[in-house]
Amino acid sequence: MKATISLESLWQTIQSLSLNNQKWLSSKLQENIRKQEDTEYISKEEILAGIDAGLKDLKLMREGKLEVMSAEEFLEELRNEK
Repeated sequence: MKATISLESLWQTIQSLSLNNQKWLSSKLQENIRKQEDTEYISKEEILAGIDAGLKDLKLMREGKLEVMSAEEFLEELRNEK
């Protein structure tokens, strides 16, 4: 069952809460806002640039102009970066 409430009704409900409950709600809302602000998003242009760079690398690999790294070599490189 879905229930809907207007923002005005919600505001009235919030105002009727005790001060401690309002403070708790406020801290939860602020925490949620901080999490959303901290989330980094990658732009469409950055995604397309990454795909373009990957396709160019693939072309160079197929032409023998760029050395191909095996999966084992790649994993070893990742392990050594720590």
